[in-house]
Amino acid sequence: MNHLLKTPASEKTFEWQLSVAQKWLPIDNDHVIEAYYAQPGAKGISINTNHGQVFIDFDKLQTSNAALQVQRLSFLPQGQTEPVGWYFRDDLLWREYGSQGSGMASSSISSADVERHFALNPRGTLTFSVGSINYSLDFSTMSQANLTTGLRRDVRRRPKFTSNSGGLSSTSDGGYKWEVMGDEGKWTEYQAHICSVDSAAVERQYQQNQQGQLRFNIQPYSYTLDFSSMCQVNNEIGTKRAVRRTVDDRTQQNSSSGKPRWQYQDIGGTWEDYIKGQCSVSSQDIELQFQQNPSATMIFTTKDFMYELNFSAMTQKNMSTNTSRSARRLNQ
Repeated sequence: MNHLLKTPASEKTFEWQLSVAQKWLPIDNDHVIEAYYAQPGAKGISINTNHGQVFIDFDKLQTSNAALQVQRLSFLPQGQTEPVGWYFRDDLLWREYGSQGSGMASSSISSADVERHFALNPRGTLTFSVGSINYSLDFSTMSQANLTTGLRRDVRRRPKFTSNSGGLSSTSDGGYKWEVMGDEGKWTEYQAHICSVDSAAVERQYQQNQQGQLRFNIQPYSYTLDFSSMCQVNNEIGTKRAVRRTVDDRTQQNSSSGKPRWQYQDIGGTWEDYIKGQCSVSSQDIELQFQQNPSATMIFTTKDFMYELNFSAMTQKNMSTNTSRSARRLNQ
């Protein structure tokens, strides 16, 4: 996180930027990036730019395009600090300092404690205990070591993304789906691997101002979505298309079941449900296997590929290409 602090004209407390021709330019709809960045388990996100699709690595704050640099600026009033969470990778999940781990013992320090030490010496170390076991947190390597066994775990520092981060929520899309009237009269959902926003991002902007507008890109064009007239306009050629907002049946079905929901992070950075028919397993199938052994792996297939779902690492790997994607388990 970049620690440049200033007060902008708007109420936004952050801004993501890309360097283009040695000039820093803001990224459109960067609240989507921020929402994923605030999740400790997110390695990064893919976004669409004028230079094609680019992957932003959250740990290194680098892009997959060597010609493009990325930075995140914080805008805060004088004397105000950004709420930050510190997390370590447990056997199963990323857990915040001060919360209970797998062994049901909580650490002697909280995120706020770690942040205070980090502010004093960003390259230093911090020693703390969990029960009778002592640990060392190394800020320079972002790792935690058990001082008795030497076992090391990865550590991440991420902002707490709240409604004050830009009037948006990182976890709720309101259970609605946004679609545009496509060719041949078919409704097509906004998805991040196709354009620079997805349904969740559109819904969050709509909740912020239901009479406002949202600008986004579908290469090579830019568009404006007008909430008051419920239409999408191509800013270059003026073509208009109808837009609609409907209840997301997938969310309703999962919410009503009361059972955990399993998802994988798609190429565009969006989280997609495991749905039987699209693949050989459903969320319920995965949950049953997980309950039997939370440290196991599970094999499943789609029409073209075979995959391995690793519960310990919370990753999905394509067995043919070795491509790995993040997975997550949501409690209802």
